[in-house]
Amino acid sequence: MNENKMMQQMGAVLSAFMVLFYLGIGIFLIFIFDSSLSTLGRPILVIFGAVCLFYGVYRAYTSYIKIRDLFFKPDNEEDE
Repeated sequence: MNENKMMQQMGAVLSAFMVLFYLGIGIFLIFIFDSSLSTLGRPILVIFGAVCLFYGVYRAYTSYIKIRDLFFKPDNEEDE
């Protein structure tokens, strides 16, 4: 396995962990975080949490595509 593909695979796995981070932050801000502990109002926290959730879903999709291509496609198969 060449080093470039191995680095791409490590990046894809890190990207999958970042998906969990973004989704976790979004859920935390929307459902768990008490807005009385912050100077930001509840609507701002919900908007930011929703943006984190949507970005996490987008990253999940792109990570899935990247992991599928790097780990489960043969090396000699060309993109069509």
